[in-house]
Amino acid sequence: MGADLFERRAVISGVGQSAIGRQVDRSGFQLTLDAVLAAIADAGLTVDDIDGLAMFPGGGKANLPGYANGNLYEVQDALRITTRWRQGVVEGMCMPFHGPAMAVATGQARHAVIWRTVKEGSAARNAGGRPAYGSTNPMAEGPLAWLLPVGALSPVCQVAPYAARYMHEYGATREQLAWIPVTQRAHAALNPDAVYRTPLSVDDYLSARMISTPICLYDCDVPADGATAIVVSAAETAPDLRAPVAIEAMAGVVDGRPSWEQWEDMGRVGYATAAALWERTDLRPADVDVAQLYDGFTIECVWWLEAMGFCKPGEAGAFVEGGSRIALGGELPLNTWGGQLSGGRLHAAFGHVAEAVRQVRGEAGARQVPGARVAAVTNVGGYEAGAALLTTWSG
Repeated sequence: MGADLFERRAVISGVGQSAIGRQVDRSGFQLTLDAVLAAIADAGLTVDDIDGLAMFPGGGKANLPGYANGNLYEVQDALRITTRWRQGVVEGMCMPFHGPAMAVATGQARHAVIWRTVKEGSAARNAGGRPAYGSTNPMAEGPLAWLLPVGALSPVCQVAPYAARYMHEYGATREQLAWIPVTQRAHAALNPDAVYRTPLSVDDYLSARMISTPICLYDCDVPADGATAIVVSAAETAPDLRAPVAIEAMAGVVDGRPSWEQWEDMGRVGYATAAALWERTDLRPADVDVAQLYDGFTIECVWWLEAMGFCKPGEAGAFVEGGSRIALGGELPLNTWGGQLSGGRLHAAFGHVAEAVRQVRGEAGARQVPGARVAAVTNVGGYEAGAALLTTWSG
């Protein structure tokens, strides 16, 4: 593949994170500033070098309690940044760094930072808790006309049918899929920033309470407080950066109706995105050293293992069984930071991207995959699917 792909003209130059926990005694705005400043320093840049700002989702404290904090204007004003490019990103983006990569690749900015901040852990524990997505505007119109009558207000209720369909179609068992959260918990034990680090067994998983059949407690990501920021820079600036990471390829294809409940094949998700990704690179699945696959729910890892070609359709249950293939030292270490199932729901693949960057840099500490040079990252699935390959920078 030639260098004419726009992503080849951009690099990820820095990643930074705030304190992460179930409840962190700092405002979302403060967490945002912590992460942004950490990412800029990680890139070897200063605030004065930044000329592009983006955030997910757009609109500051939009949507639901705990869902977004620190808008573009607040951050720009606090850091006294002069911008040439700004973007408020909404749901459905390919990858967190897609917009900033296009901006620096086309000369609209040289160094752009994008952030994602959550206070969902605190919101979930406040009086009344965080409301379910559909309950804030309970009108039976649009997609809610299908979801409200059956009480499917939460993502777990919308994704559970996908898990049930997959298990019915391919014969996968809960005993097999348990190895995804169990193995990721073992990885989280090596991550001092993970929310949950105590060991988890298959028996623990099987005895956990059911949330929405067949999804149990340990199939669900962990509401948390925290912020992640990513700096994307023009590739021509790489000599001035501390440790740039190449964006080998990225893609995001919606090959069905843009709604969860109307998806035509609940047993297969992400295949069109993965196919488009592999068309943009000469690398193949066997070249991937470490995979950071979106895990809002365990079934999403299953989708991506198969869609990305790491195993054949219907074989993910056998692939993860026993945990050896997806563990550190295995053929495809999976979510080495603990993922959202144990590390915390940092959302929209921001935590996954941060870990992928650290892995290909060789900076992941006790959980480092030796010799990792190629990392696969995926984001959500279905009508919000995105995938990317990050590689060690070679100039």
